[in-house]
Amino acid sequence: MRLQNLITVVGAHAEGEVGRVITGGVIAPRANSMFECQQLLQQQQDWLREMLLSDPRGSVNAAVNLVTQPIHPEANCGMIVIESDYYPPMSGSNLICTVTAVLETGMLPMIEPVTRLCVDTPAGLVHVRAECAAGKCRRVSFQNVPSFVAHMQKPVEVKGLGTVTVDVAYGGMIYVIVPAESQGFRLDRSEARDLVAVGERIKLAAAEQLPTVHPDNPRIHTINQTLFAGNLTTVNGVKSARNAVIVSPGRVDRCPCGTGSSARMALMHARGELGIEETFIHRSILDTEFVCKIDEVAAVGDGVAAVIPNVSGRAWLTGVSYYGTDPEDPFPRGYRLNDTWFSAQV
Repeated sequence: MRLQNLITVVGAHAEGEVGRVITGGVIAPRANSMFECQQLLQQQQDWLREMLLSDPRGSVNAAVNLVTQPIHPEANCGMIVIESDYYPPMSGSNLICTVTAVLETGMLPMIEPVTRLCVDTPAGLVHVRAECAAGKCRRVSFQNVPSFVAHMQKPVEVKGLGTVTVDVAYGGMIYVIVPAESQGFRLDRSEARDLVAVGERIKLAAAEQLPTVHPDNPRIHTINQTLFAGNLTTVNGVKSARNAVIVSPGRVDRCPCGTGSSARMALMHARGELGIEETFIHRSILDTEFVCKIDEVAAVGDGVAAVIPNVSGRAWLTGVSYYGTDPEDPFPRGYRLNDTWFSAQV
């Protein structure tokens, strides 16, 4: 083969959401923190995102995760999440994929029945409990970074929709949260394309009209995604709800979304709907589940109320691939066409 920039990628999905894991061929920039490392990667090596996620090597429904050496002394490994348009500080499904990949490939030692890890992410340290048996990582539970509400019940003017009342919360990414029913959605699979169209328009309007800055890191300051929240129900004493998160530039998250679940739990706690240690089942548009709870309350910045969420889900490996570029390839960084790469009309 004449391929250059050869990169090893382990395929995986967490409850349906694709999260490929880069295990070789890329050296992360030297930095003083994982957030700084992420920023340098974006500035200096953004060809990696373009090559692996754009056509013809990637697709709109995937993300990739770079496994790095940890920078924080408490951590076992580092992780930088790369989505189609963003380098988010954290992602729950991508963390579940990454932990499953590094344990099942032997990059880190697997200890049965439980492997405990600390992952260094741009959002902060994430503590992981991986249930393992017969060489398989069966379930990953992680204690996420402090999550909090930034705006409650705020009106946003959205072209073509009028006034939409939303909440904004942080769970590792910043979400605008919209009751699905208010926009006429049942969160059925058949609504996926319409959810994307409406969700992207709401996100762009909310990002402009509701500026949101993380109290501890002002460089985290943009609403990244829309979360359509289904109605909360209680069955046999356990609270549950469906949701659909819209990932830019325009697709539905296939899993229940870990950072979205964290943001929603922060909002539910602020509303008095979810107590500490109370189980909450969050379901995706595919009916896959994350088992969630709030471990404890916390604070960020100058006393902003927050919670420490705990999210649990499963991942499965799908293969191992090698990606690179032929010296004569006319598309070394890939391309995008709007038949699959959606562009919001505002």
